[in-house]
Amino acid sequence: MPLRREATARQMRLGVELRRLREAAGLTAIEAAALLGANRAQMSHLESGLAGVSEERLRRLASHYACTDEPFVDALVAMATDRTRGWWEEFRGRLPTSFLDLAELDHHCSFRNDVAVLYVPGLLQTEDYARAVFSARLPELTSDELELRVRHRLQRQQIAIPYRLVIHESALRIRVSDRAVSRAQLVRLLELSEADHITLRVIPFDLDGFATASSTMTYVGGPVPKLDTVVRDAPHGSLFIDSEAQLSVYRTRFRRVEDVSLVPARSRDFIHKLTKEL
Repeated sequence: MPLRREATARQMRLGVELRRLREAAGLTAIEAAALLGANRAQMSHLESGLAGVSEERLRRLASHYACTDEPFVDALVAMATDRTRGWWEEFRGRLPTSFLDLAELDHHCSFRNDVAVLYVPGLLQTEDYARAVFSARLPELTSDELELRVRHRLQRQQIAIPYRLVIHESALRIRVSDRAVSRAQLVRLLELSEADHITLRVIPFDLDGFATASSTMTYVGGPVPKLDTVVRDAPHGSLFIDSEAQLSVYRTRFRRVEDVSLVPARSRDFIHKLTKEL
């Protein structure tokens, strides 16, 4: 099987999980390669996501690694054998790879939890709001680059997974453009908050002791908890976090933020009041 020129975040995650299983079993890459009749370089390519793996070989590895978590192994097999070419492929070579990785993550996720402090999350942005956010980027985008990003963002919104969002009042009040765009965005949030799959809560400014105000985050559910992912903004794209220890930290962080936020009904009332001020 030829090597990939570039592995996607999903392919790299599969490789990372296979490496973790090998290390937990106390095997070196050379020892694991020998179990498959391969060499160290081939094992390195497999664990970096640059080479694929068949279901039969993956299950053999899991057996050699004494992994008895069948749902987890089944989820890894699904990752290894998936041949989906989603809508995001039309943007390959036209947008940074991180945009495609986010869209693929959306496609395969089982749920999503967001904490938003400065901006309305991309999945809920209006077209004008998204265009204003991308227009503020430095260095400035060309008109073609701008429109590609806006179109990609709008297409990402075509998912209907369980979505829990906690949004700070600052994100609701910051005007990325003018009053009309801000008001339209608030109205959009009110409309979406009525959807069965969306739970929206607000953190008001006057909440005492909100020490996690800077904790903007996206927590994305995988087919099993071990394959969950946290997405954080980074200077040149998105940072994917997937260690079990960090996932546990972010689960707790989201739960704490959600616990101190307004309940959905009061949150809608709060947003409705803000629209009256614009």
